[in-house]
Amino acid sequence: MKELVLILGLMMSLNVSSKEYTGSTYSGVWAQVESDSYKKLPKHKISVASLFGFLENKIKRAADRTLSDKSDVLPQFRKLAHPNGTCLTGTWEITESNPYGGYFKKGSEALIVARASTALTGTTVGRNRGFGLAGKLFPTNDPLNEEKLKTANFFLVDDLGGTKARHYTDVEMTNEPEVSPTLAVIAHAIYSIKLAITFGKADSNPGIRQVYEISELGEDEPESVLTPQWMKVGAQKGQTVDRKDFRDELRIDNYAGELLMDISVASKEVDGKKNWEKIGVIRFTDSEVSNSCDHRLHFHHPKWRSNLNH
Repeated sequence: MKELVLILGLMMSLNVSSKEYTGSTYSGVWAQVESDSYKKLPKHKISVASLFGFLENKIKRAADRTLSDKSDVLPQFRKLAHPNGTCLTGTWEITESNPYGGYFKKGSEALIVARASTALTGTTVGRNRGFGLAGKLFPTNDPLNEEKLKTANFFLVDDLGGTKARHYTDVEMTNEPEVSPTLAVIAHAIYSIKLAITFGKADSNPGIRQVYEISELGEDEPESVLTPQWMKVGAQKGQTVDRKDFRDELRIDNYAGELLMDISVASKEVDGKKNWEKIGVIRFTDSEVSNSCDHRLHFHHPKWRSNLNH
């Protein structure tokens, strides 16, 4: 059960095509997200039937490619584990000194496009919801920069089995999340097992999503930099908004135009506790719930590497 839940929660986007990656412009990606807003919030549901087509195993094709296709936007596709989400954009700012490289360095500023989501189908208060955040960093602080830039992606989840947390802003999400074998996961056991078995064959350690794409972004000698073993993001206190659906909760208009989330990192455990250090902030200044957010925006999964320096 633990293995299938770990794998399920980290399958935050599965793609359906593969091509050479040359980068994207921030403005182009966000324009796509804004291009087809929903008039009414959809409730995308999961089913075993959605995993297979005529003479085709969709999850095998998706799992094989999600680790190799770095495209930021794809033709229409179906997210198999986190089908319902909302997109956010703003800035990534590192304000504190730390030993890590790339865009973890103090003074680093990047534009970010992110997708907040829930695992499986639960979106409303009262249901178990496994909150996730997939982020895409563009190495520029100029939203009008029309140069194609290669992005760094990350994936965070609070609890892979879901919790009864009333607000997205109540939880902290990490790249190696907690695991609760909740009824929601058990109820979708067949679906989850099919996803887990297939995706587990594609990556050797799906229980943690390493963040080396951030620590190596912009580095001339990426093999020499330090990468934090763990990363955590959580909303700053005092930003609670009551809404039934988390997608309505996260509309930026609810926060006077700015939702703040702290960035923390750690590489050691002391007495079983990670030595978290707050190093910066994400300032989300716009949001969009759209077809492209759910079906075209793609986040590349960094494949497990055992040679990282922590």
